[in-house]
Amino acid sequence: MKCTVLTIGQRLPDWAQTACEDYLKRFPPDWKVEVKAVKAEPREGKPVAAIMQAEAARMEAALPKGTRRVILDERGTRLTSVQLAQRTEAWQHDGRDVALIIGGADGIDPAFKQTADEAIRLSDMTLPHALARVLLLEQLYRAWSLRHNHPYHRA
Repeated sequence: MKCTVLTIGQRLPDWAQTACEDYLKRFPPDWKVEVKAVKAEPREGKPVAAIMQAEAARMEAALPKGTRRVILDERGTRLTSVQLAQRTEAWQHDGRDVALIIGGADGIDPAFKQTADEAIRLSDMTLPHALARVLLLEQLYRAWSLRHNHPYHRA
């Protein structure tokens, strides 16, 4: 299974870029995780709905057909690390690649959200984009470690 973290916005602060690269290096070859960042829509005087639609079009173009779409949304399903590990195992048995989608500053276009297979949340709190990306990669690594009895996770 290939797992893609699809995000809006290409530049991260150095601390976040370093943390993301660290977690990406930890994944074994049999569970490929990559980050694919698409350009944020310029904001100058555009309505929020138009910005979200343009970003949704970029995300749509970046996703291969048949990919399981998991939207990160503050109203998504609340999961523990153990439950995320169980969910990733179910995704792997499904046989499709998975894309975990982090929206832009205004969120994800409602029509694009409707195309998702599911929605999960990282936190009940609003997180800065860079921190959300780092946290998601860390939790995916933790999920892998739980599934493989790796000592990274301690119950």
